[in-house]
Amino acid sequence: MQTVGIIGAGAWGTALAQVIRAAGRDVTLWAREAELVSHMQKNHENNQFLPGIKIDSAIKVSDSISEVTNSDILLIVVPAQHLRATLQSMKSSLRKDQPVLICSKGIEMESGLLMSQVAEQEIPNSPIGVLTGPTFAAEIAKGLPSAMTLAYKNADQGKEIIDALSSRNLRLYLTKDIIGAQLGGAIKNVVAIACGAVHGLGLGENARAALMTRGIAEIARLASAMGAKKETLMGMCGFGDLVLTCSSMQSRNFSLGSHLGSGRSLEDIMSERNAVTEGVHTSKALMVMAKNHAIEMPIAQAVYECLNEGAPIRDVVNKMLERPLRPQAA
Repeated sequence: MQTVGIIGAGAWGTALAQVIRAAGRDVTLWAREAELVSHMQKNHENNQFLPGIKIDSAIKVSDSISEVTNSDILLIVVPAQHLRATLQSMKSSLRKDQPVLICSKGIEMESGLLMSQVAEQEIPNSPIGVLTGPTFAAEIAKGLPSAMTLAYKNADQGKEIIDALSSRNLRLYLTKDIIGAQLGGAIKNVVAIACGAVHGLGLGENARAALMTRGIAEIARLASAMGAKKETLMGMCGFGDLVLTCSSMQSRNFSLGSHLGSGRSLEDIMSERNAVTEGVHTSKALMVMAKNHAIEMPIAQAVYECLNEGAPIRDVVNKMLERPLRPQAA
């Protein structure tokens, strides 16, 4: 597994190209925007999504999906709501034995499906995995130490993929629990918005810690109902991702929540961003998923009400504080 193709040249796709190239693999990165492709080819920098960081000149950048799909391993790094269309555009050029790793975190709004479930519908003959974990793109691109989870059902091939993608500064851990790995990565974005709101409201670190703790409990309840393993959520793709995303203004979801808590409108915040804040979309799909599995998720419900029903944040916080006390196991 020497060649790696990456579909999606946002900040995260570009960062993955950089770190995988550092592992000695031959990397081809696909971008939709011809102008971006031209700029990256000439200047070795993603000026739109990851400015100021020089990209290895050996990384090949292309606007031809068929050129990128001619690789030993494929990584799909597009916004969650665009995954289905992207898979449809490339499936005719895939090989049956070619691992396809989903690096998008979220739940499809229209169907309520996880990313792997979307992929199973669109490319049923491809072996599908999930690459996820607590990572900020800029730090990965700079070569700072990080760790992630690879969720892949075939353990032997999963080990081969880990050997191909891992390097000194990127450690990968293998699990077969594809559902659990995705739930942690998707729902933590919603919890991060709540934690950001607490920060913006000035409610303190105690409140943020409480939200994170109850947030992982909500994720675990849903994961258990969907057949995932709770212990998966104690790894990089659950606890690790939650801690990172709920603790820093580098997180798009945390920063969005913080701006909401300080009084700005959602429309105003989103108008300034050139990258997707996945938690906004996930909050809608998550309510459907929770209802379908009869799981109570008060934090996710609160975020949904603020983002989609115009509920004032302070009213939602007061409503949560007035909830009846329960045993921790609940």
